[in-house]
Amino acid sequence: MQPPFARSRAALSTAAVLALAATLAGCGSSASRSDTRAGGQPAAGTPGAAASGGPSGSAAPASASPGSTGKVLMPTGPATPLTKARDTAAGPILMTTLTGKKSGVSGKVWVWLPPEYNDPKYATYGFPVLTLYAGGQSNGYNTWTDDQLPIQVADEELVKQGKAHPFIMVMPVQNLVSNESQTLDCSDIPGQPKMGTWMAQDVPDFVRANFRTLRSRDGWGLMGASTGAFCSAKLALEYPDQFKAAVPIDGYFNPDSSFWKGHETERLANSPDVLVGQGKADVRMLATAGGATPDEVKLVKSWVAKAVPPLKIDYYEQPGGKHLTSHFKKMIPDTLQWLTQNMAGPTAP
Repeated sequence: MQPPFARSRAALSTAAVLALAATLAGCGSSASRSDTRAGGQPAAGTPGAAASGGPSGSAAPASASPGSTGKVLMPTGPATPLTKARDTAAGPILMTTLTGKKSGVSGKVWVWLPPEYNDPKYATYGFPVLTLYAGGQSNGYNTWTDDQLPIQVADEELVKQGKAHPFIMVMPVQNLVSNESQTLDCSDIPGQPKMGTWMAQDVPDFVRANFRTLRSRDGWGLMGASTGAFCSAKLALEYPDQFKAAVPIDGYFNPDSSFWKGHETERLANSPDVLVGQGKADVRMLATAGGATPDEVKLVKSWVAKAVPPLKIDYYEQPGGKHLTSHFKKMIPDTLQWLTQNMAGPTAP
């Protein structure tokens, strides 16, 4: 049976919505903190792969030889030193400060490797990569890493049930300061740090340097909530050659940083509200809205209606959903299953 989110928005009947509500009602307990922003691959559960040397949960050593052909890209090196940020029931979350060669930006990046990745029986398998963006400023913190959105444990539980891929999860910061008026909108704003280049090019380069991944964009996806939803939608639309699928959870779609003042042409070029209608991105998306927030529902549905093929967007309205981290948490299991249906899984060479 397909996960509920796999159906298109046209097929989301009243019965489907009720079924989804029942499914989501039992998914996780509520967190107390809301976001700070207003307004033909192996199936899931397929054995993963071992790290090419080094301790469990560490990056592959620089000596790992990148393959020149095939579906799997072995770590290209050089290896990045990673420290343990915290433990989860599904394994450690690691962290590093990445200085991008293309952008010059330095920022924190957290990484979680599914337990399957370090299984020595599958040392040659490449794994799909899911990059997660948090709500609010996400400067020095990340709700995907601090147990507010325990997606790592949820993924491993679904893997054991054969319902989701074991994803490498990458969780970068989105801003360099905490001032709400100095957001970088996941973009290269003229005169500001090149955050768009860092997120869309330097971070994936870091992942390819350290971990076994898939050559094809079919193994690369994005997901984010609130401000992170903006980032996931924007970057997928801008870089369809890099990313196959994205899940913007309860997002907005117009860049609104004060740094865009005097740069309207560039702002529109970085606007998901514009990009969605250009018909240039052959990607799949799932856009969600909280049913208890009518303005959000109106905004998201209006944006989805602008989509032009080959872009395809599924829409889901969470019954009673509010713009809260605790409500985003309830959608984790089904969003992982949707991503599993729309991305390649662990793959042998």
